Amino acid sequence: MTSSIIKIDPTLDLVLEREIDVPVELVWKAWTTPEHLKEWFPWSITACELDLRPGGIFSTTMRSPEGEEFPNLGCYLEVTPLERLVFTDTLLPGYRPAPKPFFTGVLELSRISSGTRYKAIAIHGDEETRKNHEEMGFHDGWGTVATQMVDYIKAGRLG
Repeated sequence: MTSSIIKIDPTLDLVLEREIDVPVELVWKAWTTPEHLKEWFPWSITACELDLRPGGIFSTTMRSPEGEEFPNLGCYLEVTPLERLVFTDTLLPGYRPAPKPFFTGVLELSRISSGTRYKAIAIHGDEETRKNHEEMGFHDGWGTVATQMVDYIKAGRLG
């Protein structure tokens, strides 16, 4: 794995780290294939478009258990296969400025003997946004993301 590009600032960033017992290749496939991402994400994803290149679209529409839809539109900043995805809603596809940025996400993966070292980072522009994201349930939510992804992979659904 390449070294982390992020120097964590606890006043602005939230981090979830886990060692998961599935291969890096399958974690990568789960995160980068729309038909798979739609299957394991905690809320249902009703629409998903991914263009895995810097400036390419990262778009999902999530539906809450109550039926409310939340569109998320942004772009990739970095795509390093099997190692790192960096995506943001601060910029739209083609690096166009977004009207209401929330955070930049970094997913770092590295191969370990038991499977994958999985690190998800949410980078925020200010302390209030970071605090709000934490209070919204970042750790539980992103922990559920990791757990459901691992369960999906172990169920052999990636083909």
